[in-house]
Amino acid sequence: MRVQDTPEEWQVVATATPFKGNKTSVRTDDVVMPDGSVHRRDYQVHPGSVAVLALDEEDRVVVLRQYRHPVRQKLWEIPAGLLDVPGENPLHAAQRELYEEAHVKAEDWRVLTDVYTTPGGCDEAVRIFLARGLAEAEGERFEVSEEEADMELARVPVGELVRGVLAGELHNNCLVVGVLSLAAARAAAGGLDTLRPADAPWPARPFEV
Repeated sequence: MRVQDTPEEWQVVATATPFKGNKTSVRTDDVVMPDGSVHRRDYQVHPGSVAVLALDEEDRVVVLRQYRHPVRQKLWEIPAGLLDVPGENPLHAAQRELYEEAHVKAEDWRVLTDVYTTPGGCDEAVRIFLARGLAEAEGERFEVSEEEADMELARVPVGELVRGVLAGELHNNCLVVGVLSLAAARAAAGGLDTLRPADAPWPARPFEV
């Protein structure tokens, strides 16, 4: 038996958008259930995101510490950002985020994993890349603002991040999924060579290569 998610779309008999924000909105759908009843579902509509687990030659991950107001915490995270343009190539977006947030470039890119962050209440899809062959980016650093103005950067050994995740000390979704996916990929037959190429199809957010 192959365990695999599959596309499916239940009938929507009415829809509305009661809130539109700068980057996301809230949608209300009246959905027909398998028994024929109709129930209302509210969810956040999100453009999608990319994240980068950037791994250096000393087996350290580039991480940043940033204030996140909804949870009232400063979280350690990996570089990440929104897919601001519909149909944007996720690799290009990931390279941009790594440059802007860490002033780093990478030679080797692979898809580490694809996830839906909170599929019960939001349609956000995230593609997490593994980036290796790191080097300092050319040119001036990207000028940060708002929460990013207080951002801290560090490089932390993979083992320490795995320990922190399992100890309940690290909570950012992309960091947790990325670090544990890296550990799982390394342990699998074939190791990191079995990871998908950076331009692998992404049905959740189709793009042009």
